[in-house]
Amino acid sequence: MKPFVLLATRAEDVPADEEYALFLRYTGLDERHLVRVRLEAGPMPDFDLDGLSGIFVGGGPFNASDPDDKKSDVQHRVEAEFQTLLDRVVDRDFPFLGACYGIGTLGVHQGAVIDRTYPEPISVVPVTLTEAGASDPLLDGLPREFGAFVGHKEAISTLPASATLLASSPSCPVQMFKVRENVYATQFHPELDVDGITTRIHAYAGYGYFESDELDLTLAAVRRAAVSHPSIMLRRFVELYGR
Repeated sequence: MKPFVLLATRAEDVPADEEYALFLRYTGLDERHLVRVRLEAGPMPDFDLDGLSGIFVGGGPFNASDPDDKKSDVQHRVEAEFQTLLDRVVDRDFPFLGACYGIGTLGVHQGAVIDRTYPEPISVVPVTLTEAGASDPLLDGLPREFGAFVGHKEAISTLPASATLLASSPSCPVQMFKVRENVYATQFHPELDVDGITTRIHAYAGYGYFESDELDLTLAAVRRAAVSHPSIMLRRFVELYGR
């Protein structure tokens, strides 16, 4: 099988390595067939899409809605590289699944409005599939409503006409969308389990996702409801697009 690629942007080794391990676990791939590229460490390769099965994008601390003068040189580079890559991905309708930071990259590329209107604290939220989502092949096997891990400062407030809304939550109207037939993005984290999000809560405690005295409350918030369904879509993505 041609490999999949995981494009990552986390500079901290512990959550970065755990993110990769979670994608390996829930896709069912091994390291030969899921190649990680840490974009914070160096430029994005010039991928030959004919040599790949698909592309995953993990989460990270970058926010598309940050003022340009507040973005680092690395963030500017990564954003420019994603725009170039997505020109090719969308043009070819190449299999792509971006989680959290991935929804920002695809959203910007498609002209979505991304702002601070619909942030969600680190927690478990109920995600509901739209009619389009309920019939989408990637979401086959998921219930109409399921719990998912979230935690973000920005979100899409207006989708462009090119996008199909697949899922929403009460506090964030765009939890998942797709462009054309094979280019997907989620606001929630399909790769996370309780241990994984606990690692991230500790790693990003000083990044403004919660107040300094809210660590215990945040840890409790991700344990209030069981989360088991979102990872199904990672294995499903591999089943649909592995070649």
